[in-house]
Amino acid sequence: MDKLSTKEILQQNLARSTPGALDNVTILLHNVRSMHNVGAAFRSADAFGIRKILLSGYSPTPPRPEISKTAIGAEKHVEWKYTEDPTQQINALHEENYRLVGLEQMSGSILLPDYQIPAEKKICLVFGNEVTGVDEDLLPYIDDFVEIPQYGHKHSLNVSVTVGVALYAFLEKYW
Repeated sequence: MDKLSTKEILQQNLARSTPGALDNVTILLHNVRSMHNVGAAFRSADAFGIRKILLSGYSPTPPRPEISKTAIGAEKHVEWKYTEDPTQQINALHEENYRLVGLEQMSGSILLPDYQIPAEKKICLVFGNEVTGVDEDLLPYIDDFVEIPQYGHKHSLNVSVTVGVALYAFLEKYW
């Protein structure tokens, strides 16, 4: 067994098709302060075949060296759009038959492995601030809340890690 070259890995990746409707999943990052977290979200989105990231609030946008350093160029392959106030974008997503799924620990959150993807709906995964989570102002717009099961003493994950975990969980659901 030989380790693949980066060129071979790229050829292999581009020959694959994104499973199920995973390529219809969109990500919304609202008030994510860290450029490294935004860059990591772009990198994970590209790896999982996500075509679009919506950025809002004070989330930084490309082109920025700090985003590119972590994204390693993925921000050039994933479409993105910025809006200061996400409510117009959220309303447009609902009109386009998107179901907004917030990654947040709520009293009625569904554990991510137990979440059933609604038939005939596109999904927009909503991620919030590194410390405070999804803004209170956005909560009424979210259709479903899911959370990643955790078993240790800490009660949260870095937002960029949460993006990667959520995308992998959705990959398995669409596979």
